[in-house]
Amino acid sequence: GIQASFKRGLVLLRVAASTESQISSTFLNSNSESVAFSFARYINGFGFSSLSNGESSPNLTSIRYFHASRETLARRKDDPDRPLSHRERKKQAVKTKAKFSKRDKKTDKPPAEAPYVPPPRLEKTEKRMAEKTVEVFDGMTLLEFSKRTGESLAVLQSILVDVGETVSSEFDAISIDVAELLAMEIGNKVKREHTTEGTQILPRPPVVTVMGHVDHGKTSLLDALRNTSVAAKEAGGITQHVGAFVVGMPESGTSITFLDTPGHAAFSEMRARGAAVTDIVVLVVAADDGMMPQTLEAIAHARSANVPIVVAINKCDKPGANPERVKNQLAAEGIEIEDIGGNVQVVEVSAVKSTGLDKLEEALLLQAVDMDLMARVDGPAQAYVVEARLDKGRGPLATVIVKAGTLESGQHVVIGCQWGKLRAIRDMVGKPTERATPAMPVEIEGLKGVPMAGDDVIVVESEKRAKMLSEGRTRKYERDRLLKAEEDRIAELEKREAESEEGFGRVELPIIVKSDVQGTAQAVSDALRTLNSPQVFVNIVQSGVGAIFQSDLARAQTCNACIVAFNVKCCKISSAYARVKVFHHRVIYHLLQDIGNLIVEKAPGVSELEVAGEAEVLSIFKVLGKRREEDGVSIAGCKVMDGRVFRSGLMRLLRSGEVLFEGSCASLKREKQDVEQVGKGNECGLVMGDWNDFRVGDVIQCMERVIRKPKFVSSESGAVRIEC
Repeated sequence: GIQASFKRGLVLLRVAASTESQISSTFLNSNSESVAFSFARYINGFGFSSLSNGESSPNLTSIRYFHASRETLARRKDDPDRPLSHRERKKQAVKTKAKFSKRDKKTDKPPAEAPYVPPPRLEKTEKRMAEKTVEVFDGMTLLEFSKRTGESLAVLQSILVDVGETVSSEFDAISIDVAELLAMEIGNKVKREHTTEGTQILPRPPVVTVMGHVDHGKTSLLDALRNTSVAAKEAGGITQHVGAFVVGMPESGTSITFLDTPGHAAFSEMRARGAAVTDIVVLVVAADDGMMPQTLEAIAHARSANVPIVVAINKCDKPGANPERVKNQLAAEGIEIEDIGGNVQVVEVSAVKSTGLDKLEEALLLQAVDMDLMARVDGPAQAYVVEARLDKGRGPLATVIVKAGTLESGQHVVIGCQWGKLRAIRDMVGKPTERATPAMPVEIEGLKGVPMAGDDVIVVESEKRAKMLSEGRTRKYERDRLLKAEEDRIAELEKREAESEEGFGRVELPIIVKSDVQGTAQAVSDALRTLNSPQVFVNIVQSGVGAIFQSDLARAQTCNACIVAFNVKCCKISSAYARVKVFHHRVIYHLLQDIGNLIVEKAPGVSELEVAGEAEVLSIFKVLGKRREEDGVSIAGCKVMDGRVFRSGLMRLLRSGEVLFEGSCASLKREKQDVEQVGKGNECGLVMGDWNDFRVGDVIQCMERVIRKPKFVSSESGAVRIEC
C-alpha cells in the first residue's frame, strides 16, 4: 500500500508539471488582453479544479480559471477592463431585469415639507335607486318573469331551489305567491294582477269615506244616519281611530259602507289610507266655520286618489250658518259644484236635527250608479286593512274591507309581514260570520302578529306557502329598514356637524309609543316627529300596540327614553323603574302639549345678548393722575332711564345711534358707595374699561347674556310646532 501511494504521487507530479507547461504556452501565444494568472504548484494529493462557464455568452471565450492567490483576485476585481465571470454577469442581469429591485436611498436631499391635509369629510352616500315595480299574475312562466325583471334564469332557478320550489323548465307556470317571493329576493316591488275571466261579476255596495276638519260633525253625521251615539263616547269628543260601519238606507233599502276618519292634523296618514280604499269621499264642511286646513288636505287626498267628492255642508241649523260662503270657498279651491255648472253635488244637512239626510243618501246612490261599481264574487279574496289592534283575550285583530272575492273562515292569509289562519270572522256589530263579500267591513282574528294599517290581505293555499311568503317579506322589510336607517344616520351626522360649526349642539329625546290600535300608534309617532327642532331631536325608539309591560320599562330605562301610553294601561311600576317617565293620554291635544313642554325643558337653548338697561350721560368728571394728565380717569355721571345697570354686565357706548365702544365696567358707584347694580330712575357714577372720551348725551347700554329657550306653538287647526 505504501509503494502504491508513492508511485501515484510521482505520477501526479509529472502530470501537473506537463499540464502547467502546456497552459502557459497556450496563453502566451494568444492575444487575450491583460489576463493574469498565478499557477498553483500542487503537491502530492492535490489537483486543480476548473471554473467553467456552463451558460457562457457567445461573444466571450469560455475560460478555465485555476486557483489564484488573494492578491491576484483583488487586483482582478478592481480592473475595469477585465472580462466578467459567469456569476457576475448573472448578478448584473438580475439587477437590471428584475421586477422588484432595490432603489438607492437618496440621502443628499432633505425630506420635502408638505402642508397638512385634513382627512376628507364624510360624504353623503348616493341615494339608492328606486326599486323597480314588477307586475305578476297567477300562472305566468318563469321565462316571462325573467323578461319582466331582467334577471337570468339561472339566478331565478337557484332562488327557487333555496326556497324549496321545483321548476323543471323555464316554460312551467309558477304561482303568484312564488312570483312575488322571487321579485322580493332580487330587490323589486310587486304589483299583483288578478284576472276576472271565468268569474262571477256582480254589483257591490259603495265604500264611502267621511272626511273634513276636526269638530265639523263627521261622526255626528254618521250617528244621525245609523241612529247611534258614537261621538258622545269618544275621548275628548274627537275621533282618533278609523271606524268602518255598514249603514242601511231606509229610503232605498240598500246598504252603504262608511269609513269615519279623524279630522285632527296629527292623523293625516289615516285620512290618506281612507281615501285610497274608498269609492266616494263625503267632504263635511261646517256652515259657520267654512274651509279649514284639514278640509283642504282632504280635498288633496281625494284628488290624489282620483275619487269623486260629494260635499255635505253641516250645521246649517246654527244661527251663524252661511252655506253660500262655503260654496264660494269651494269654487275658489277648484271644486266645480253643480250650482256653477260642475259635477260635484252639494247637500245642506244638519246632524243634530237630522235634516237633509235623505238628500245625502240620494246623492251618494246617484254617484254610485254613475260609477257602475262591480266586483268579482268568487275566488280568493282581496282585502285592505283599515285598522289593527291587540286584544288581551283574542290576540291580534285586524279590521279589513274586502275589495274582491270572498274571504272565508279557515283560510291561510298573509298580511304584510304577518301570516295566520283565520280563526273567526265577525261583522262590525260583533256577530260571527263564515264569509265576507265585497265592500263588507269585517274583523278577523287568528294572525301571528299585529299587521300594519294599510297592508293588503292575500289568501294563500297552504300554511307552508304562507310562512314562506311571510319570511320573504320580513327579509325585504328588514333590508329596506336598515338601508333607510343608514341614510337617516348619515343625514343626522351631517346635520350635527353643521350645527356644531354654527356653535350650538342638539340633544336627543328618545320616546317609546304604545297605543291601542296600529293606525293610532303610527299617527302619534308621526305627530311627535313633527316636534323636531334644531335643538332637540325626537327619536321614536319603538312604536307598537298593547299595554305597557315590564319589558317596555326595561327598554326605556336602557335607552333613557320616556313612554307615551295612548289609550292603553300600564302595569305596576316597580321601584327599579321609578325614573322612567310615562305619559298617559287619551286625547291627542293633551299628549302633544305635554311632550312639547318636555322638549322645551330639555332644549339647551341659545345664548344671546339682550339690553338689560340704558343710562344717559348727564355730566363728566375727571380724576387726574399723580404723574401726568394722561393717567387720569373719566367718570360718567349717568341716570338709569330704563331697566337696570349692573357691574358684571357688558357695557356698550352709543353716540348718535352708533356704537363707539364695548367693554366691561371697571367701577360702578352710587353716592360714593360701590354697588353691584342700579335700578331705573337712579343716578350713578360709571367708569368703563379703557374709554375716557365721554360726552353729555351719550347712551350707555348694559348688555346681559341670557339663554333663549324654544317655544311650543299650537295653531287653531290643531297643528303644533317648536319655534326656536
